[in-house]
Amino acid sequence: MSLPIITADQRLAEMRGVKAAIFGASGAGKTTLLRTLKASTTLFFDLEAGDLAVEGLAIDTIRPRTWTECRDFAVFIGGANPALRDDQPYSRAHYDAVCKKFGDPAALDKYDTIFVDSITVAGRLCFQWCKGQPEAHSDKTGKPDVRGAYGLHGREMIGWLTHLQHTRAKNVIFVGILDEKLDDFNRKHFVPQIEGSKTGLELPGIVDEVLTLTSLPDEQGELRRVFVCQTQNPWGYPAKDRSGRLEMLEPPDLGRLIDKIHQPLPLDARPLVIDPPAIPAPAANSQTDPSN
Repeated sequence: MSLPIITADQRLAEMRGVKAAIFGASGAGKTTLLRTLKASTTLFFDLEAGDLAVEGLAIDTIRPRTWTECRDFAVFIGGANPALRDDQPYSRAHYDAVCKKFGDPAALDKYDTIFVDSITVAGRLCFQWCKGQPEAHSDKTGKPDVRGAYGLHGREMIGWLTHLQHTRAKNVIFVGILDEKLDDFNRKHFVPQIEGSKTGLELPGIVDEVLTLTSLPDEQGELRRVFVCQTQNPWGYPAKDRSGRLEMLEPPDLGRLIDKIHQPLPLDARPLVIDPPAIPAPAANSQTDPSN
């Protein structure tokens, strides 16, 4: 058996989907982004049951109502993780059982994009499930242990997101609610509305893109819906562009944005070179007093 090296040409030829998290306030138009995607190749992972914004849109939909169903759909979409034991979710045994229930996973081949609406509701379903597990109860008293429930919730959510993130050939888009809060010094900041803190903290390291959908004034002072795409933005919105292809602000057209990320980089793109900061040399006649 030869060393399983993936050559540069093979890696460049691989189909790789975009994994993105899009946050915005309630009513910002997150679900409406479905209308900017090709309906025939998009699967709507509808957790919100609030699809009035896309009424009349002919799009295939799945509607999980429990955390167990969320995990089942994730392994059906992403396949088995060979590193896991048979008693763990997303393992080969889990995948085989789900395929027996749902049928041939080739039925998903027609979809390029999975649109998950929303990660906020997924977190609630997950936490509800976690509260009923043994880890969420004290071994000594049997009473509910909130810390245990939140610990399990964090692991479950990260496992679910990571498994979907490894669905290499498909775009997976998570949308969620963005909350505006004030800190102890009355400074405004934004946080994703997700149960617990672990998921929100680790999510930017899992997905390729973090975008905020919001409305900002244009040159004439009129509000325009835009994606905020870069981390260093003057509004403090959560954002990250791993592709390096997006501007600070992009039009709220998810289909065009995915196409832009998939565009090849220019042939003359140079490797990132960071020059060390200039440090002034010490004065020639400076002496160090060992007594100081």
